[in-house]
Amino acid sequence: MTIDIGPVGIWTGGLDSQPSAVGRVAAAEIEALGYTALWIPEAVGRDPLVAAALLLGATTRLRVATGIANIYARDPMTMAAGQKTLAEAFPGRFLLGLGVSHRHLVARVRKHSYDKPYSYMVDYLQAMDESLFHAVGPADDPGRVLAALGPKMLELAATRARGAHPYFVPVEHTALARQRMGPGALLAPEQMVVLERDPATARAIARAGMAVYLRAPNYTNNLRRFGFDDDDLADGGSDRLVDAIVAWGGVEAVAERVRAHHDAGADHVCVQVLTAEAGRLPVAEWRELAPALVGG
Repeated sequence: MTIDIGPVGIWTGGLDSQPSAVGRVAAAEIEALGYTALWIPEAVGRDPLVAAALLLGATTRLRVATGIANIYARDPMTMAAGQKTLAEAFPGRFLLGLGVSHRHLVARVRKHSYDKPYSYMVDYLQAMDESLFHAVGPADDPGRVLAALGPKMLELAATRARGAHPYFVPVEHTALARQRMGPGALLAPEQMVVLERDPATARAIARAGMAVYLRAPNYTNNLRRFGFDDDDLADGGSDRLVDAIVAWGGVEAVAERVRAHHDAGADHVCVQVLTAEAGRLPVAEWRELAPALVGG
C-alpha cells in the first residue's frame, strides 16, 4: 500500500524533550485535529524508527514520517528491515525519509567519514534495495523520500525514491524542486512558522529557531543558490532571510505561505511551529492553525 500523506502535516523535534507517553498523547491530538502526517527527526535523541512505532501505536489513521533518518546511523540492511517492519505492522502509515545529515553530526558525533555524502547515498539506496529480509513484509513497497536540496540529490530523489523532503527552504526552492524532479515525484517541504503579529518579537523567535541551521553548510550553501549572501546569513539572518524561511503573523499568514508552497508544486507541506518557550510542545498553536490548514 503506497502511503498517502495528504496535503498538510506537522513537523516537530519537540517530542524528544518530553516523556514518550506525552508524545503519544500529542500524536493522538495531532490526528484528532485532522493533520494527516507527523514528521519526526533524528539527531542525538530517540531512535526515529522506534519512536515512530510508539506514535503509530498511539494513533489509528495518522501517518508518521522520518524527517529524516540519518543513513550513517544504521547500515542499509538495518534501515530496510526497520522500514519493512513498520510498513507491514501499520499499512499505509509509515514513510521513511532518509538523509545524509550534516558533517558535524556524522564526522564529529558519529565518527564516520563524510567525504562523499552523495555517492554514499547512491550506494546506500542500492544496498537497501538488495538487502535480505526473511520476515513477513508489507504487501507493497511503501516508498521512501530523500532530504534533498541541490540538483543532484533532487534528481536522485525522483529516480531512486518516491520524492523529496526539503528542509529550511524558501518557496522558490519548492518551485525549483518541482521543475527538477518533474510532475510525478512527491514533494514535501518543511515550513517553519511563528504565530506572532509583532514583527520584532516574531523575528526574534524565528532567529532563535533558525540559529542551528545557519551554522550548517548544507543549508547555507543552498540559500546562496537563491541569492542570499554573507550579509543575509550573518547575525541570525537578515529580515529578508527570516521572512523567506519563517512564516510569521496570524493564522492567515501561515495559511498563505502553505498555499504558496502548494502553488509552487508541493504535494504536502509539513508545518513546524516555533515558540519562545523552549521545550514546550506547541499544542495550542496546532489547534489554532488546524481550521485554516486542514479544515478541522
